[in-house]
Amino acid sequence: MGLDYYDILKVGKNASDEDLKKSYKKLAMKWHPDKNPTDKTEAEAKFKQISEAYEVLSDPQKKLVYDQYGEEGLKGIPPPGNSGNGAKGSGDFVFNPRNAEDIFAEFFGSSPFEFGSMNRAKSTRFQSDGAGGFFGGPENVFRSYSEGVRMGGGGQLKKAPAIESKLACSLEELYMGSTRKMKISRNVIKDNGLTCLYFVIIFECRQIVPESEILTIDVKPGWKKGTKITFPEKGNEQVNQLPADLLFIIGEKPHEIYKRDGNDLVVHQKVSLAEALTGTTIKLASLDGRDLSIPVTDIISPGYELVIAKEGMPIAKEPGRKGNLRIKFEVKFPTRLTPDQQSALKRILGD
Repeated sequence: MGLDYYDILKVGKNASDEDLKKSYKKLAMKWHPDKNPTDKTEAEAKFKQISEAYEVLSDPQKKLVYDQYGEEGLKGIPPPGNSGNGAKGSGDFVFNPRNAEDIFAEFFGSSPFEFGSMNRAKSTRFQSDGAGGFFGGPENVFRSYSEGVRMGGGGQLKKAPAIESKLACSLEELYMGSTRKMKISRNVIKDNGLTCLYFVIIFECRQIVPESEILTIDVKPGWKKGTKITFPEKGNEQVNQLPADLLFIIGEKPHEIYKRDGNDLVVHQKVSLAEALTGTTIKLASLDGRDLSIPVTDIISPGYELVIAKEGMPIAKEPGRKGNLRIKFEVKFPTRLTPDQQSALKRILGD
């Protein structure tokens, strides 16, 4: 039983010319003997079968005979100008497959290993000794993308500096936590399915295309201004370096009532002299929407501060714990007193 060229080339019987070329390129690049130095004999055999399969299936006349009579039927293909009927085993013409590397060179050019060989018509032949050759030798042009095309100096892959962006959050978001969606646009390098030749490096061709992505940032309760969230390598991709990291830095929007001081919340409250002396009740809306009613029974003197435990900001590293709420008072003194008011105060406050 002869060779199954369709199976060798991994295509169906109705494969188009483009399908045949694409499959040949992929398999030929994979099985070239100089790319498989550890098992060169097997690779060379498969490489020749791949080339032979492509030569037959890409030629309408050879393909027709092969489909009817199989590999053995190819021995009966008459040469051009012969009037034979091309029947199987006629002996008029023996199919002699072309040199596998000649076919390979038609797709990828002559050996790029020598700079002066770019325009030579003669193809590079197999080198069975493993030295030099299309893919072999001291400089293996089949280096991986990360080690070759994008390789920095000294064999180290360079990385672009991080891209920083502010993420402004309200005090409510930092108190309760929130989920933020950030849409980013960047350039990425993608394979285009072709194989390219570039001086001494052969690699899967890549093109730079724009891409959009939605990043999710989970803002944790208690995070502080300056907290950094890193998305590794989400910056623009480019040849010769790794993409930059995206760095979002938490910012804090001003609040009309509260001011943050570490894990504490600070409120400045004005009271009248009468309230300072006789007591009052402070009403506040907490950052999570609760109504706070705080009685003040002490005499409020200048600089007095009332501390309410566990009504401050959540402590990010200590779940369940909170800082304090600190109320700083400012006493509003009257600008003038009538004689009767002055007399009354003297009687009340006098020794």
